[in-house]
Amino acid sequence: MVFTTEGEFIEEWGTIGSGEGFLDTPSGLVLNDDDELFVSDTYNHRVQVFSTSGVFLRSFGENEGLDMPWRLSIGADRKVYLADWGNDRICVYTQEGTFLNSFGDSGSGNGEFNKPCAVVSDQKGKIFVCDWGNERVQVFDQKGEFLELTLGESDLSPWANNFLTINVEEGEARLRSDLENLDIPFTDPTDRHEVSSHIEKFFWSPMSVSIGPDGLLYVTESNRHRIQVFNIA
Repeated sequence: MVFTTEGEFIEEWGTIGSGEGFLDTPSGLVLNDDDELFVSDTYNHRVQVFSTSGVFLRSFGENEGLDMPWRLSIGADRKVYLADWGNDRICVYTQEGTFLNSFGDSGSGNGEFNKPCAVVSDQKGKIFVCDWGNERVQVFDQKGEFLELTLGESDLSPWANNFLTINVEEGEARLRSDLENLDIPFTDPTDRHEVSSHIEKFFWSPMSVSIGPDGLLYVTESNRHRIQVFNIA
């Protein structure tokens, strides 16, 4: 669907199906500098490229066995970065669709993924992956080598602090709850979903990552209905 920047509807295009130019559950899109629209055609396990008016241009990813590709982005190096959700990996392509490399394995260790759903690359070549199933964001170099990760670090917003200061009883109840208590007797301490659901500062279902024009990293977090914002070192 196409809108003006003010939110007025312009047009829509696309038909469900598996043939050339058809779509089935598109889950991500990005425009390049040539006004070509790259679409993650998730249930067709491919990426399709269209003009902004919906004319099919080309597709790629079928030869690499993509399994439910999710969100994608174009880096400063002009490469296409794709979160291959079902294969627990990140795939890298040229904009013409030539496969360059992939990295990642299934698991919860450093450099491993559990249903990665989004990926972006910054001006210096660092790659940021939203590792949805592991409730974290991981950082890699241009070769796909693991650098670091964050489980989330959010604190109260100024608006929340103001609310809890005015509503004293709710503020006191919140303090008694100890929402950063790491000594909870979890049923499975290795289950990141269970742990994150109890610790407020942690990500709980991080869904997408984006680098803004301010150079900051933005992470949307669906289960806590918030956005966490990070400086990039």
